[in-house]
Amino acid sequence: MAWTVYRIPAAKRGEIDTALRDDLVSRQSHTVRDSASAGGPPGLLYVMVEGSGEAVARAEGLLGPLGEKIPGAEGEAVHRKFKDEEEAASSGMGLFFTE
Repeated sequence: MAWTVYRIPAAKRGEIDTALRDDLVSRQSHTVRDSASAGGPPGLLYVMVEGSGEAVARAEGLLGPLGEKIPGAEGEAVHRKFKDEEEAASSGMGLFFTE
């Protein structure tokens, strides 16, 4: 599955929301988090879009003008952090419903 992660100023939240409502992008998995809560600099948002290659390319076209694509190892680290949080939340809910 393809993915991309961007670092975008928090002041552009409305523009981010508009980009994520795009017909193709809205059907993919996307996460928006305050970067400070994920160990990054304050005043920024991390935006991750995960899905088909075509949709991720579309998201890159929409998000690129708003901020900076996080490259290489740093992008991998943010992606892994988001996935770990998602898995932890899923396993926590599973424990809740099985007890």
